[in-house]
Amino acid sequence: MVHLDNLFKRIAERGVTAKKVSEATGISTGNISDWKSGRSMPSAQKLDLLADYLDCSVDYLLGRTDNPEVNR
Repeated sequence: MVHLDNLFKRIAERGVTAKKVSEATGISTGNISDWKSGRSMPSAQKLDLLADYLDCSVDYLLGRTDNPEVNR
């Protein structure tokens, strides 16, 4: 099952806010809020942007691995 716990863990580890992620990636804070609440999931394109910004793998963001550097 896909979950986004690692996405929000990585955001917290980096000490950035949803607003900062939004400004850096062009992803709306509304999208980020919807993902956090489980109302929707990010597209592949947005996951790629987030992985680049947060310096980790998409697999990590999706919870497929506990290692942020796997498949990078």
